[in-house]
Amino acid sequence: MRKFIVLIFSLLIINSLYSQEFNCSVQVSAPQIQQTNREKFQELRKGLYEFVNERNWTDFSYKIDERIECTIAITITQEISSDEYKGKMNLVLRRPVFGTSYNSILLNYIDNDFDFQWQEGQPLDFTEGTFTSNLTATIAYYIYIFLGLDFDSFSPLGGSPYFNKAQAIVNAAQNARERGWKAFESMKNRYWLSENLMNSSYSNIRKAMYEYHRKGLDVMQDNIEKGRQGIMNSLEMLQRAHREKPRLFLMQLVLEAKRDEMINIFSEASPMDKTKAVNILKEIDPSKANDYQKIITNQK
Repeated sequence: MRKFIVLIFSLLIINSLYSQEFNCSVQVSAPQIQQTNREKFQELRKGLYEFVNERNWTDFSYKIDERIECTIAITITQEISSDEYKGKMNLVLRRPVFGTSYNSILLNYIDNDFDFQWQEGQPLDFTEGTFTSNLTATIAYYIYIFLGLDFDSFSPLGGSPYFNKAQAIVNAAQNARERGWKAFESMKNRYWLSENLMNSSYSNIRKAMYEYHRKGLDVMQDNIEKGRQGIMNSLEMLQRAHREKPRLFLMQLVLEAKRDEMINIFSEASPMDKTKAVNILKEIDPSKANDYQKIITNQK
């Protein structure tokens, strides 16, 4: 009996060291909606928190300190009926940098086409390959995008299995009445994000993110110049991708996430590297040319 108790206790300790994949902050707010039951939004927030953080999304075991850091902030802008809402979703994904306490942003994006149906007490169900709820389908879609981006930053094209899962949700949602899933609705939506990520013609962008993080940021703690060179190599890969296909949605998301970070990194570089970085960044992100000029003047 004592051995059995010890065994159970040991298993509990082991299980406490491992957890699901995400440490995700989930927020739900409705600042524009008056005279409504705010408690139901708290219930929704709690349900979504559990949906994201307590579900197994991969076949891997994550230690608590390995969990993926992200934020999903939902703003409900219109209450159409007692169970139908319009809103937007702010999505932020962060990645730790080896040997530091610094987290680098992998994605910072606002999805403005987030309409859903939900009522108090309704369970949040999701089954791969089916589309039954725009609420859970959209959340699951971005969870797989998060996983794919995270894996890509640690191994070349390592996120492909999760981008495939996100693409499967897009395919299942083609008959959905809610916006965000179809090619003709916009050039910047869930359909095109998945298309860009899965299109082999644009794989240089994904490969650049591995170069940027694994051979760049992760190296800088031990060898700052070697790490900066890795990031320069990633810029050259992004430049090639831009010349092959300008103004890709995926490229815009990468630049939005990395712009300030790259300005900081190259502001401390040699004059030659500063000039090279600025020329590339101005070419691939011309609307922000003035921001990149700060690298030359070293004004952060």
